[in-house]
Amino acid sequence: PEDEQDDKVATERYRQALDLMEGHAFEKPLAPNERRQVMDLLGTKTIGGDDDLAARLIRESGLTPQNLPRLVEHNPLVAHECLLRILQSAPDEEKNEYLSSLVGMDMSLHSMEVVNRLAMHHVTTEGETPSEKEAILHPEYIQLFIGSCIESCSNIQDRHTQNRLVRLVCIFIQSLLRNHVLKTEDIYFEVQSFCVEFSRIREASALFKSLKEHQG
Repeated sequence: PEDEQDDKVATERYRQALDLMEGHAFEKPLAPNERRQVMDLLGTKTIGGDDDLAARLIRESGLTPQNLPRLVEHNPLVAHECLLRILQSAPDEEKNEYLSSLVGMDMSLHSMEVVNRLAMHHVTTEGETPSEKEAILHPEYIQLFIGSCIESCSNIQDRHTQNRLVRLVCIFIQSLLRNHVLKTEDIYFEVQSFCVEFSRIREASALFKSLKEHQG
């Protein structure tokens, strides 16, 4: 029967995605076709209930707040999709553990990408200037993450790496301000002194200027 065949295909797809998650996703970047397999399954629309394959995949993959940073580093798109699911359906305490783990990560291009995608989530879905209620990622977490990024930049000894990361942080903060995810006054003093510290970098000067404009 056709239903049985469909079930078999679905079960096989699930098994393959679970193998990829368990065996590889925390250790190395998935190949584009492998990533697509996992993302397709994570993108299934049901939320909650027995037939929620995405929730089951996250649960059975062994993802925890402790190993989330490894998934973020190797497969940021998959990590983002898993976090979206968790933030939409998990109890508050569990959400907070995952978010604390994310914002407490060492700063990297991938951790910034995941935070940025989560921060923008309501912007793309609502299309309006978001209110805090609609934000999937509470501003307080974004502020913590920015604080940690700023600290990382100050602590890096290698000048070349430092310059590159400062540029990334500035672009990241500009993007959050431009999309009204953050209010200037929430981060003004911390970001202002960061811009002054790195004023030799063009992006830091530009960010400083736009902070002043928003403030005025």
